[in-house]
Amino acid sequence: MSNAMDKDLDAQVEARVQALLDQKLGPLVDERVAKALATHQAKGNGQLDRIAIIASKGSLDMAYPPLILATTAAAMGMEAGIFFTFYGLDIINRKKYAHLKVPSLANPAMPVPVPNIIGALPGMTMIATAMMKSWMGRVKLNSVPEFIEMAKDLDCTLIGCQMTMDVMGIKKEDLVEGVQVGGAATYLEFASKAKISLFI
Repeated sequence: MSNAMDKDLDAQVEARVQALLDQKLGPLVDERVAKALATHQAKGNGQLDRIAIIASKGSLDMAYPPLILATTAAAMGMEAGIFFTFYGLDIINRKKYAHLKVPSLANPAMPVPVPNIIGALPGMTMIATAMMKSWMGRVKLNSVPEFIEMAKDLDCTLIGCQMTMDVMGIKKEDLVEGVQVGGAATYLEFASKAKISLFI
């Protein structure tokens, strides 16, 4: 009987001690773990697992590289941001982003070489655009609007250049929902802690 009572008392004491330890040490351990993770994440000169991209062109073929890189980086656990400036704003302009085109004139990267005199003919831009969309459809590549939605779902930072908007008369409501507006300082602050910075 005495042994049973002793065991019961020991169990109660052990449970009480464990509860006190959890109460006192739990928050301390959580704090130490959070600090350790933050220290592990910040490396070298304060750089984070972050990629900062400038998108400066708004043609269909130039819209994909920044979007693919940013969404891939975000899917890999990196923090990703794109600064859309000058014609790159077309990529996040709700009136234009679903209808971006591929220039046929002076585009040496065209798979089928097109002399400038032919590329300048009416309808050639439409043909080049249809050709590229056909290639993308063949490999089931997402459209630009779908990539923008994916970027937002992955918490990519999307910044529209305020100065360019002022120059081109673009308003905040012209941009896709979820895009923030900022100037060069906004981008530079984001990029200053990035491991990778790209200009496209």
